[in-house]
Amino acid sequence: MEDDSIVNLYWARAENAISETSKKYGKYCYSIAYGILGNVEDADESVNDTYLDAWNSIPPHRPSILSAFLGKITRRISIDKWRGRTAEKRGGGEIVLVLDELSDCIPSNQSVEHEVEAAELSQLIDCFVMSLSPMERRVFICRYWYFDPIGEIAQRFGFSHSKVKMILHRQRKKLLNRLESEGFL
Repeated sequence: MEDDSIVNLYWARAENAISETSKKYGKYCYSIAYGILGNVEDADESVNDTYLDAWNSIPPHRPSILSAFLGKITRRISIDKWRGRTAEKRGGGEIVLVLDELSDCIPSNQSVEHEVEAAELSQLIDCFVMSLSPMERRVFICRYWYFDPIGEIAQRFGFSHSKVKMILHRQRKKLLNRLESEGFL
């Protein structure tokens, strides 16, 4: 079923909107959730929460790209679930590694102009990502949007672990230089 038809089902409050969403995007949402949470039960719960959030969000929203809309919801829910799960115990996992890798590039948000700076930072990072070559962009997004492990990225692109690490290192260095030149650091 086409995305427009699925969105129309939500607008009509048809019960099969969720089942059609699950058929088309269930595996996609699950891969995002599992990549962040690393736990089957939590990933399943996040995907179900994604369907509920989509049901409550459509209407009033009418997403033009349903996959991106669902992916963003799944990612947010999964990160929130991960934060809640690790509030008492700061554990390992891929998300800790990914956030640690980016910690040197992302400035602290302690200023009064936090909202304006956050929007500017988001726009700057978007421009940075779009300036990368298509392959570099896909590697960057796999790691820092989907939280994919280095080994999985290496396998997907046919690279060695060390090549993926070097690509990501160079990307972080370029991002850091861009942020410094724009006055964010």
